[in-house]
Amino acid sequence: MKRHVLIYGLTGGILIAVLKWTEYRFLVVEHSLEIYGGLVAAMFAVLGIWLGLRLTGAQQKIVVKDVTVPATPAASFVPNEKKIDELGITPRELEILELIARGMSNREIADRLFVSENTVKTHCRHAFDKLGAKRRTQAVQLGKELGLLA
Repeated sequence: MKRHVLIYGLTGGILIAVLKWTEYRFLVVEHSLEIYGGLVAAMFAVLGIWLGLRLTGAQQKIVVKDVTVPATPAASFVPNEKKIDELGITPRELEILELIARGMSNREIADRLFVSENTVKTHCRHAFDKLGAKRRTQAVQLGKELGLLA
């Protein structure tokens, strides 16, 4: 009985293997163009990836190093009082000139000093006239050169 089962199973296995082999051969013959096309596409994809990695080179590593510099107490700045008196610059004009040097806009200066924007513009114009400046950057540069600003 065992022998019959064994022969029957072996014959069935061989038959299934022959059918699968025939099916595979039919599949390869029938769809050979698609199979070869897929193999060529896979080969070019692998070649493209490899070539792209070779041409771009190794990725650079960016290392950010935090460097802290100990703070040294700076000598306090003392404005040149002689030049201030000589030019006739008022304390408010000097204050507005310092805020301009910090990069503040007229609106920001007005909000900080609790005055209108027109008042700030007036003080700027007077300070610019006294310094002989035409622009904000020129006024700041002249103020630093004359010792009015730090």
